Amino acid sequence: MNVDAIVVGGGVVGLTTAVTLAERGRRVGVWSRDPAGSTTSAVAGALWWPYRIEPEAAAGGWALETLRVFRALAADPESTGVRLVPGVHADTVLDGLGAWAREVPGLRQLPPDQVPGPYEVGLAARLPLVDMPVHLAWLRTRLEAAGGTVERRTVASFAEAAAYAPVVVDCTGLGARELVPDRRLRPVRGQLVLVENPGITEWFAATGDGDRETTYFFPQPGRLLLGGTAREGDERLDADPMTAARIVARCARIRPEIAEARVLGHRVGLRPSRVGGVRIEAERRADGGLLVHHYGHGGAGVTVAWGCAREAADLARG
Repeated sequence: MNVDAIVVGGGVVGLTTAVTLAERGRRVGVWSRDPAGSTTSAVAGALWWPYRIEPEAAAGGWALETLRVFRALAADPESTGVRLVPGVHADTVLDGLGAWAREVPGLRQLPPDQVPGPYEVGLAARLPLVDMPVHLAWLRTRLEAAGGTVERRTVASFAEAAAYAPVVVDCTGLGARELVPDRRLRPVRGQLVLVENPGITEWFAATGDGDRETTYFFPQPGRLLLGGTAREGDERLDADPMTAARIVARCARIRPEIAEARVLGHRVGLRPSRVGGVRIEAERRADGGLLVHHYGHGGAGVTVAWGCAREAADLARG
């Protein structure tokens, strides 16, 4: 393998980082334990919003950079999977958000009588909503067009990749807990229910009980995604029927027609949250090469993907 860099991890963070490196002229290979459709990224509801990510100051800049990219990609939604969709973020006030919120086009506070459900406050905006299976496939195609490659491969240590390339980029998400090892990583379990869309065209989101239970629905092509949960330390990957029933009931309180929608399936993913926030950091290997760590994006990997990828790619230059 004749490459300049190997990116370990084939989710949205790994693929976006690999595309960024390849389009800067680097020869890049991606090693991924799982196919893109089986990664945590493929499970994501994928509304652009800086959710459960630290540090806040840096995350806002990464998110805005990614927003600019997504707004451009939304010109070709069938290829990229990115659409601009209107919706409401309830139980949220503009003044309670970071400085990034002032730069989001069209983000505005709603009068109380325009906020759905039992909520008294809320924001409205037309935001990127990403169909992740389509977007992940598009990222791979874009990477390959730039000369990059993707290989199914499980690694037990970064030394395996270092034997093939002077730069290794660690985009292993929760896997970095063992590979680095980094004990600051915490799994945050998310569960979703997929149903037939009864005609809903706008997204809705509201944070619930201490973030453990949230209420959201996102219209994606061919389905409506209902959520959700955010349970730290819970590593169960099987869908829980009682949790699914509560998700449907919460969403139906906002849009009653959801209660009768046919269930198409269930999804569970483990968000890679990290105490201290995202880690984007380079270290010199014993052989003189670079190991760039790029993980810990919590629930906002899609939201910050392009901004973080640029920063990681900068470090990969050495």
